[in-house]
Amino acid sequence: VYLSLQVIGIDLLSQSLLPAIVELAEDRHWRVRLAIIEYIPLLASQLGVGFFDDKLGALCMQWLKDKVYSIRDAAANNVKRLAEEFGPDWAMQHIVPQVLDMINNPHYLHRMTILHSISLLAPVMGSDITCSKLLPVVMNASKDRVPNIKFNVAKVLQSLIPIVDQSVVEKKIRPCLVELSEDPDVDVRFFASQALESSNQVMMS
Repeated sequence: VYLSLQVIGIDLLSQSLLPAIVELAEDRHWRVRLAIIEYIPLLASQLGVGFFDDKLGALCMQWLKDKVYSIRDAAANNVKRLAEEFGPDWAMQHIVPQVLDMINNPHYLHRMTILHSISLLAPVMGSDITCSKLLPVVMNASKDRVPNIKFNVAKVLQSLIPIVDQSVVEKKIRPCLVELSEDPDVDVRFFASQALESSNQVMMS
């Protein structure tokens, strides 16, 4: 009896909660949107994986493209916390591909958010997924025409160094950083050189 009540409880909760969440998720006051985003991982942990459906998934992606920076930042954190809560396999199925698709967004600020999301997801997803799925997207972004994106690529690559194997650092990350360290933009060169230095220390240790 307890189990069925619990199941009914979750169904009812989802039925009554979801419409409210969907409505508030699009509230014109960004603080309301922020409060809802910060509530999602808690809901996920309480209601379990069944609660997370396509509608919620779409909302989590929509927040990554919000016009307010604080919302995009919280949305990146939310994606990481959902991956922690439900595990890498679930994340690979339900959120990671959608996040990675957004790296082609025409708005450079949204592309920046995706780079930030990748740096948060990598430690949760582990070395294999980082190498096969996340790293190629970051390396591709090093060809972006916006200097702001390129120096953030250098920062993300630096954050991936401790996560992946040394051979990956040598064969993929370092060559990409060397290229960025010769960029016409001074900030790109600076962050790429900093990341290269950090990779040297890892290789020496």
